[in-house]
Amino acid sequence: MANKLDVWLFTEYVGTLGLVSGRLSFEYAPEWLQRPDAMPLSCSLPKQTEPFDDHVTRPFFAGLLPEGKMRQLIAQQLHVSGQNEFALLHHLGGDCAGAVTFLDQGKVLPQLPQGDDVQWLTDEELVEILDELPHRPMLAGRDGLRLSLAGAQDKLPVIFDGTRIGLPRNGTPSSHILKPAIQAVEASVINEGFCMALAEAMQLKPASALIHKVDGREFLLVERYDRIVGLNGNRHRLHQEDFCQALGVVSENKYQNEGGPNLAQCFDLVRRVTRPSAPHVLRLLDYVIFNALIGNHDAHGKNFSLLYSTKGPVLSPFYDTLSTAVYPKLAVKMAMKIGSKYKFTEVYKRHWEQFAQEAGLAKPQAKKRILELAKSLPLIARQLQEDSQKGFAQNKLVEQIVVLIEQRCALTIQRLTVAEVQEAEPAD
Repeated sequence: MANKLDVWLFTEYVGTLGLVSGRLSFEYAPEWLQRPDAMPLSCSLPKQTEPFDDHVTRPFFAGLLPEGKMRQLIAQQLHVSGQNEFALLHHLGGDCAGAVTFLDQGKVLPQLPQGDDVQWLTDEELVEILDELPHRPMLAGRDGLRLSLAGAQDKLPVIFDGTRIGLPRNGTPSSHILKPAIQAVEASVINEGFCMALAEAMQLKPASALIHKVDGREFLLVERYDRIVGLNGNRHRLHQEDFCQALGVVSENKYQNEGGPNLAQCFDLVRRVTRPSAPHVLRLLDYVIFNALIGNHDAHGKNFSLLYSTKGPVLSPFYDTLSTAVYPKLAVKMAMKIGSKYKFTEVYKRHWEQFAQEAGLAKPQAKKRILELAKSLPLIARQLQEDSQKGFAQNKLVEQIVVLIEQRCALTIQRLTVAEVQEAEPAD
């Protein structure tokens, strides 16, 4: 296999990814840098003529790949090492998060026919794929499929036309992400479906997500915010990157206690790169509060992203949110600290204030917004649950999530509205 891959952004060749002695490098193409409209691939890969070394290159490019057990299973299917990100991108890098595509040197991005190249699936074929995904993530190795998404959970880029589900072939941009049930997490599909619907009901502008069933199997279909349909009806990619990629943090260090981004760094990133930044900072604040109140302890740096619009970077829609705290066996520690605390039950008024200060927020403004969400969230969660049209009524797990939300909101309100000093509040 060649040790260089051409990197394309949208439909343009922008540079070369290299591998020498197991180390990655990236170099922008001179013709790309000379263009007045040239944009960098990442906040961590600014436009420059010199090549980037492995330390700088790896976070963005390896961050496009699946993680953990999924990566190892894919590597086994492809007969490559799980540590060989270059080989994995060579095999999988046809449809990635954002607008990046990888091709062998000298090859040209194929011109897709009207209507794209889609393998539409029957219900029987879809069931077979749901059975196959745990053993063959991303359907790695299937002819014509080169698909990659970051994360440690089973998922698959697909095309959904409102009725049919299909596999995008030969570089066709996908439209949705199919997320099957997580095997070790009870009712994960309805959990995430409810939490995403709750974010929508709270007007937090999440990615659109709907629960679907085939032959009794539940799965979530999440509409990709990094895809757009043009006036001619063709689907196009939008560029995006998650906060770990933007901050130059490798995926294996995505949690704060492993060296991953903390909330102060996340707010600083949004403040630095978005214009005007105030609306995006306030949206990120809402995301942090919402995750804390619903018990999403897995909100790490790869679960927030920047989306590159024609006007520059913006905070992407909310995604990958479910209540992990409802499961007693899952981690009680949050992915990122609030103040000095990883455990929500240990978060008091001063920790919210510490968070606000570190995030560059005015303490009174942050407190006001925390209380607004804590007061409105339980009512809206209960209304959503009881709405017979939404499909969550009478569900045992959803009831547990709503009760957990009610408890967390009540605790937050109580701790933010008590007197400055309380004997019940332990010292750090």
